[in-house]
Amino acid sequence: MNNTIDFQETSLQNTGKEMYDLITKLFPICRSITGNGVRDTLDIIKNHIPLEIHEIPSGTNVFDWTIPKEWNIKDGYVKNSNGEKIIDFKKTNLHVLNYSMPINKKVSLKELKEHIFTLPEYPKSIPYRTSYYEENWGFCMAYEEFDKLTDDEYEVVVSSTLENGHLTFGEYFLKGETEDEILLSCYVCHPSMANDNLSGIALLTFLAKYLSKKKLKYSYRFLFIPETIGAITWLHLNEKNVKKIQCGLVATCLGDRGHLTYKKTRNDNTIIDKIVEEVLEESNEKYEIVDFFPYGSNERQFSSPGFNLFIGSLARTLYARFPEYHTSADNLDFVDPEHLHDSFEKYVKIISKLEDECFEEEQSVQNKKNKNIDANENNLIFKTIIQKCEP
Repeated sequence: MNNTIDFQETSLQNTGKEMYDLITKLFPICRSITGNGVRDTLDIIKNHIPLEIHEIPSGTNVFDWTIPKEWNIKDGYVKNSNGEKIIDFKKTNLHVLNYSMPINKKVSLKELKEHIFTLPEYPKSIPYRTSYYEENWGFCMAYEEFDKLTDDEYEVVVSSTLENGHLTFGEYFLKGETEDEILLSCYVCHPSMANDNLSGIALLTFLAKYLSKKKLKYSYRFLFIPETIGAITWLHLNEKNVKKIQCGLVATCLGDRGHLTYKKTRNDNTIIDKIVEEVLEESNEKYEIVDFFPYGSNERQFSSPGFNLFIGSLARTLYARFPEYHTSADNLDFVDPEHLHDSFEKYVKIISKLEDECFEEEQSVQNKKNKNIDANENNLIFKTIIQKCEP
């Protein structure tokens, strides 16, 4: 793959707009770590690339985790005594606590407030909240609306199911000249969030589509998985094959107007770290590089001591660093085709440099370094006997 890439070529000119259009199509879907929202999302991605879909049954043990019951939802609302819907899932799927148990009853204002999540510091925004592993029912609403609630009897309804089913994820493998692999991962579990979730999905979809037309030295594995439990599941299923993975990136938060930010691998000085820094430096644009920290997205599973894969994460404004994060303000206005296209260009340039590098010798040096990595203070964060993924 030639290191010189013409981004004016027809196949790339409209990539930012195409990415934005895909985000727009996926935005209304209510996704979670399991359920039909994930399936619907992967079905749409399959219109662009031939994903292989995997279904892992509820109750399956994956290291010291267990695949949870599958959650699906049809509707959810809160009505006051006048029959007015003050919370309505059909207006925005963020209104219902993700993974909420089904409920249908009348409650007092006091009880209702115990099950409502708000963000007083951002009174106009609806927060995104989940309850994957603790059975609960609940709703989310803007604090300025919450503050208007009056003493009344309220009808609360969540038409959801929580039953044995499957965890679903998608995988796309591009065979190169060697068996050595580059791992590129995003997560498919957030509901209506344009930047934190859909921008990564869109970027990897179009990156995979672009690379599928190129002659590649390395093989490329694209994962469209639920966050945390999806990565843990994939690692459990592929434990014997991860040694093929040379390095990789987690794609997230790539459509906002902030500068690019690179979260380094836990090993700190691998080939992917060097190449990403080169690409960012050569752009002559503002950028930021941060050291690895053991929370965030799926890089923390891939980098856990039992696997220690060289996985970084290239984003724009990093998760949790923008006020729109995990709120209704992370909407279609928060991302734009121009910055999506810029993020896509950077990923293509990184892949191009990886293809042009012969890093067998460098990786050998890194593998030797790994023997002593337990001295790294970050390892103190992981508290698990088998040291494969987080406890």
